Amino acid sequence: MKAWLFQDHRQKQKLGDKAPWSVGWIDPDGKRRSKRVGSHSMAEKFCRKVEGQLAAGTYQSTSRKTWAEFRAEYEAKILPRQARKTQEVTVSALRHFERIVAPGKMSSIKTEAIDGYVATRQTEKGKKPKSTVSPATVNRELRHLKSAFHIAHDWGYLVTLPKIRKMREESRIGAIMTVEHFKTIYEACDAVAALPEGIATPAGAWWQALLVFGLTTGWRIDEILSLRRDDVDLKTGAILTRAVSNKGRRDELDYLTPEALDHVRGVVGFEPLLFWWPHDRGALWDEFQRIQNAAGIALVCPDAARHQCTASCSFYGFHALRRGYATMNVERMSAPELQRKMRHKSFSTTLRYIGLADKMKKATDRVYVPDFLKTGAS
Repeated sequence: MKAWLFQDHRQKQKLGDKAPWSVGWIDPDGKRRSKRVGSHSMAEKFCRKVEGQLAAGTYQSTSRKTWAEFRAEYEAKILPRQARKTQEVTVSALRHFERIVAPGKMSSIKTEAIDGYVATRQTEKGKKPKSTVSPATVNRELRHLKSAFHIAHDWGYLVTLPKIRKMREESRIGAIMTVEHFKTIYEACDAVAALPEGIATPAGAWWQALLVFGLTTGWRIDEILSLRRDDVDLKTGAILTRAVSNKGRRDELDYLTPEALDHVRGVVGFEPLLFWWPHDRGALWDEFQRIQNAAGIALVCPDAARHQCTASCSFYGFHALRRGYATMNVERMSAPELQRKMRHKSFSTTLRYIGLADKMKKATDRVYVPDFLKTGAS
């Protein structure tokens, strides 16, 4: 591909031989480009540079696309392909980035802008009173921003991808529901559960089946509530989580334990979903906390020094059942089996759910200690 020199005819008429020189070329996309350079010698030098880039395939266009134009195009072409929750997080990340950085043209998004975004975002108010946005939240937003910037780069709107430096997070497992607490919560369901209403199954039996299902399958709460009645074989205990309903975006077949199957048979109704919840999702969390309160659950918040605790700090979330499934089955299954059962894409994610403290305790028991230091030694 060739570039060429020229002088604008209007400038030529006005300035004569002193008119500035420009360089014209056709970019790899077939678009006609030009740039006013100045003197003839500088224009020749720039012309050779452009010709060399075009010949070597290293040409990079300078896009005039604005952030607003890119975001509208991204949300129209890319977001519809993503899961609903992913869409929500992505839109939130784009909105926060736009609010803090206020980018004009896409070409203005550089590493410095990303670092500035992180520096400001981590000081903003968090969900809990007297707290700030957690490193995990900032890093989650950065992951979605990085994905968007890669698309912008592929579209030619970003010449160079900005470097994204994530915040350091604490490696934490989160609350794990113990067997003792599970038993007290299970028993409290019969006594105090009032929702769901309008179904044939008693509310207490509905909650007991839900809890047993969660503890014995390790499924996420969204997967459980999305399970269709037709995807449960009441004879064999086979259960199918659909790609449209799970985080892994693939169909997965699993099986219920006999105890879980007995509970499930007791809540099967005529609704399309097995665990039919005819109320808003917030009521599900409120009812779960009310049952735990009646069971005497009062957890100690590990972040009490970092924020002003609310009522939810003292209770288990539904994910505690999933963590309980992992820690209670780590010695019963191989690591690949556990990863498959929990549908983790990355094995490192499975390791975070495994009761590492128990494994370290067993390893410590094998550490050599001199005989005279052992308890009871003379």
